[in-house]
Amino acid sequence: MYESEETMSSIPVSAARSDVSTVQERDITFGRIIWRLIPFLTLIWFLAWVDRVNVGFAKLTMMSDLQWSDAVYGAGAGIFFIGYFFFEVPSNLLLHKFGAKKTIMRITIGWGVTGILMAWVQTPLQFYVLRFLMGAFEAGLQPGVILYLTYWLPAHRRGKALAFFVSASALSLMLGSPIAAYLMETFHGVANHAGWQWLFIIEGIPSVLAGIAAYFLLSDTPAKAPWLSAREKQHVAEELKAEEASLGQREHSFWASMRNPRVLMLILIFFCIVAGNSTLVFYGPSIVKSVGITDLKTLGWVMSLIYACGWIGMVGNGWLSDRKKEVRWHTAIAAAMGAVGLVLTALFLQQGNVTGVVASLALSSLGTMGSIPVYWQIPNRFLSATALVVGLAVINSAANLAGYFSPQLLGLLKSSSGSYAPGLLIIAAVEFCAAILVLLFVKRDSAGVAKQHP
Repeated sequence: MYESEETMSSIPVSAARSDVSTVQERDITFGRIIWRLIPFLTLIWFLAWVDRVNVGFAKLTMMSDLQWSDAVYGAGAGIFFIGYFFFEVPSNLLLHKFGAKKTIMRITIGWGVTGILMAWVQTPLQFYVLRFLMGAFEAGLQPGVILYLTYWLPAHRRGKALAFFVSASALSLMLGSPIAAYLMETFHGVANHAGWQWLFIIEGIPSVLAGIAAYFLLSDTPAKAPWLSAREKQHVAEELKAEEASLGQREHSFWASMRNPRVLMLILIFFCIVAGNSTLVFYGPSIVKSVGITDLKTLGWVMSLIYACGWIGMVGNGWLSDRKKEVRWHTAIAAAMGAVGLVLTALFLQQGNVTGVVASLALSSLGTMGSIPVYWQIPNRFLSATALVVGLAVINSAANLAGYFSPQLLGLLKSSSGSYAPGLLIIAAVEFCAAILVLLFVKRDSAGVAKQHP
């Protein structure tokens, strides 16, 4: 009797040890995946943002050299997102069909070459065409990476990884600002080229090199990864299969999902967030310069401080959201904070208060950029299969049209009123709508997972 009881008691202990061992093995496996993929993908996204927004610094001397108005700049800065809109869905479909490494190579080399060619623009039309092409090439990168990570990581392991990846946009602004200022001052006049021309040339080259590296460093799926063992591949497949089952019924059809008002609401929410983010990115340096900080190097460090707050917001809010298993309030509060920062910026601009303008832009950066990685945890909760592949691209591309309209609006109002304040107040109101819409249309279930109201 004693031996029987001992044998029976030993079975659950052995099973428990096996379970613990399996959990530890899986943690190690997914840790390897994260360290293998995320640093390089983050570098790619970092370079994408460097090439996308260096025009904001180039503007400080480029506009006077070419005798362009704020309206011309606003149109050129924004037309990037028209190319983004038309080519993002095809790009995501290509990634799903042909794999990540070929698609990301094409994307990265394409925008790098286009960025280099920006050094020789002479007319507004050339400016518009190259900005459009840059948007067309870069289209699909962010939603493509978000989709790509769903092949490798289940949602509960993806949040922090995605937050780190997305935070590269703020990191590029933080580090790119003083670098841009240094390049423009140091290389001005070399080989009869202006500083802004060298900025485009030098910052475009790393993207071309990174695109070539992508083909050799990335694997399309875990099954094709030579650096994962058969056991590790099994861990990935089992966790992803379990997650698929736990999420239950989701929309699989693309066209049905696009008729779903929940998808349209997600587009509208992100549109409002992007309106604020584009303002910070494309007009932040000009706003700070307008209150008296005209030295390029000083301006670069001030903008670096402002964008550092955005990076802290992205990483910090993503970490808090994962820890609390909550996205609704973390998205809404961050977006509202971004809107308040823009309102305060407009008020301090009217007073000519330099410290107030810088602090308010930092607050807006903290909130606006901090809302982005958390927001991206919502769509895959109710989209899957083709609907997820195309839906992520549609949401991102349609919402990013705000990146076209907000610089246009700010440029036109600045040209007509002589101040950035009116445009900032309008964009702040738009961004505040994001917070309201999230609270109204995204509910929270008992597990703390975001779901859409029917």
